[in-house]
Amino acid sequence: MRPHASQPTEEQRRLDRPKLLIVDGSGFDATEAEKVLESRFEIVRTTPGDAMDSLRSSDARVILAATGDFLPLERSILMNQSSMMLNSIGEGVCLINRNAEIVWANERFSRYQKLISKDLAELARKTLSSFDESLPSDDADEPPQPERLSFKAEDEDRYFDCLVTPFFDATAAPGDSGPRVTHLVVALRDITSRELLRSQMDALDKAGREMMHLDADTIKGLHAAGRLSLLEQRVNAFARKLLNFDHFAVRLLDEQTGELKLVMSSGMPREATEIKLYSGREDQGISGYVAATGESYICNDAAADPRYVFGLDQAGSSLTVPVQLYDKRIGIFNVESERANAFTERDRQFAEIFASYLAMGLHTLNLLLVERYTTREDTSGTMQGELSAPLNDLVLEAEYLKEQASENPDLLEHIERILKDVASIRTRVKDVAQGPRSLLGVDEELRSRRYDPVLGQRRVLVADNEERIVETVRDVLRNRGAVVSTSGSGEAAIREIRRVAAAGERFDLVISDINLGDVTGYEIFAEAKKADEQVPVILMTGFGYDPHHSIVRASQEGLQCVLFKPFQAETLVDECRKAIAEPEGCDGDPAG
Repeated sequence: MRPHASQPTEEQRRLDRPKLLIVDGSGFDATEAEKVLESRFEIVRTTPGDAMDSLRSSDARVILAATGDFLPLERSILMNQSSMMLNSIGEGVCLINRNAEIVWANERFSRYQKLISKDLAELARKTLSSFDESLPSDDADEPPQPERLSFKAEDEDRYFDCLVTPFFDATAAPGDSGPRVTHLVVALRDITSRELLRSQMDALDKAGREMMHLDADTIKGLHAAGRLSLLEQRVNAFARKLLNFDHFAVRLLDEQTGELKLVMSSGMPREATEIKLYSGREDQGISGYVAATGESYICNDAAADPRYVFGLDQAGSSLTVPVQLYDKRIGIFNVESERANAFTERDRQFAEIFASYLAMGLHTLNLLLVERYTTREDTSGTMQGELSAPLNDLVLEAEYLKEQASENPDLLEHIERILKDVASIRTRVKDVAQGPRSLLGVDEELRSRRYDPVLGQRRVLVADNEERIVETVRDVLRNRGAVVSTSGSGEAAIREIRRVAAAGERFDLVISDINLGDVTGYEIFAEAKKADEQVPVILMTGFGYDPHHSIVRASQEGLQCVLFKPFQAETLVDECRKAIAEPEGCDGDPAG
């Protein structure tokens, strides 16, 4: 007869029986007990020595043992639970005796033991001595408190934090002075990652302050290009040494056009540095996205990220953070790696800190340049006002003498010369006051034609959006025999360079201001070099102000010279001669 579906079978009953662990011991008949209980339990028999192993493997729910065998088993069970608990915590725990010997340790501590055995023994001796000196007396409110200590492993770059607690002998014999520390309980934690992070943060903070600190002794002998070059050297050194960034680029935002213009780079291929990028959430790569949103971006897989634009030849991943000056976004800092998933959140954090120091460094340089510009203008204006009265007096006196000497031609000639000199003084002071909108010593240079065999018949292009500068430079160079073409804008200069190159001809020298309004001096430099790699290029700037850092960028690629307005006409001639005859370039800051 088939059993009813709702009634368990004999096999099911057997499988559903709870397991009973019977410990065979002296004075206990386990065989007889098994016969009586086997109908209700699944029997597992063991010996007192194997009881714990059998308990772990059998998952028994009931234990049957003689009293003498059960008590040791119960203690083993409790000890096993305690051991499991101590091994599961996230710290290494050990017990040390007065001989500085480890008498017990959990599993995590055992992994540290070889690294710190010497350090821990010395630490234990000192701590025991400290606790002995501060033992509680009968009238003390509290016993000695645990001590928290930190140390570095002697033979390894590993750092540990430990809490040392005294263990007292509570069974002091009558007549003893009081409780005695018999052991130390040490809880140990590996804090290497935290210490390394703190060390890196300290080093980054120090490097950042060094990077933006431009003391007077360091920069007093440097012009704008030298100062920017100094900052770039520091950026390169700190990025490589502290952050292990070997391939990176800094682009600054042009507020008028939105273009992200390359300022400095290291380890990046030329194709990557020549890409034009603009601030924008779409179609401007990761750099454009970061510039538009102000959010840092980690690209873990360059091949799979639709925002990634060409960087390294074998690009794996990238990290891009905004360069911000307070609340204003001024550019981006982009780092590339050939490995996928090369950058972590910690790298992002460090890069953001580094970028903030970079922003301050660039800001400091621009402040110095603006200060130089305004100070010189203020000084020149003050000089002009102070000289006005005595010059007027000279003119009045000369006019009086002119009337008195109307019949003396020789004396009249001298008086006319005085009046011309006064007019010349007024013009020169005015030129100095106009600063970058003028050149100095032009009248003397143009007083007579002075053909120069080095400049004679040389083809020169001059580009500046200040009409007076263009005309003055043109006149000075033509006076020396050069064939000069002029352009009043950057686009016009680029068109002229391309036209001459297309005709199979070349310029012998290109002179351009760095801030033409529509394009930068670097773009003129790059276009000239593209047309003729050997053509020398001289850049001009008003008191060294270089918001797009054209000087640094061009200097990396062979810039011939930089002239800082207002410069002497004679200096212009000298540097043009050097550029054509001596390709190594000029010696420094001609403006002083």
